[in-house]
Amino acid sequence: MTRPPEDEDPIRPHSFDGIQEYDKRLPNWWLFTLYITIVFWTCYWSYYQWFHAGPDGPQRVEQQMAAIEAVKLAASPATDDASLWKMSRNPTFVEAGKAVVATNCVVCHLASLKGKDEAITAIGPNLVDTTWIHGGKPSEIYDLITKGVLVKGMPTWGPVLGQKRISEAVAYILSFHQEGEPIEIVPAAPATPPAP
Repeated sequence: MTRPPEDEDPIRPHSFDGIQEYDKRLPNWWLFTLYITIVFWTCYWSYYQWFHAGPDGPQRVEQQMAAIEAVKLAASPATDDASLWKMSRNPTFVEAGKAVVATNCVVCHLASLKGKDEAITAIGPNLVDTTWIHGGKPSEIYDLITKGVLVKGMPTWGPVLGQKRISEAVAYILSFHQEGEPIEIVPAAPATPPAP
């Protein structure tokens, strides 16, 4: 075994098939990568396993499935009762509907959707009880929002919102109800003409 000159790195004493290797320290970039990986793993494990702050595997799967279902429901043009009920049970659709309602409907129906039932004077009726004026089936609510009731001050939202956003708004309203609950139809009081 020959000794390397003093200016070269030392060689490890072992030899395998006549091959020897330098006795060098690992590069800093490699060591930093290792240390950062260890810190990341510790934080990741603590976040999900120790503190249980993030969703676990089944919860993430359910969230992704809900998002996929929302995309499928949004792509289908069906506005029948069954489809609208399915939309009302999808959290992604309900959140989107909440935003639509908050933007367009709270002026008349209030943020609670209780309308005239609250102490605050509101124009629109209560949307979270089981009493309806123009029908409480999902397809009837959809048609009502689309066509409006100009006599009562409800504008025609169809051209403004479009089919998808109306479906989201109906899903949000239906999220306060259960499928098959009793519906009471109360005809609206006739509009009184203004005094001359």
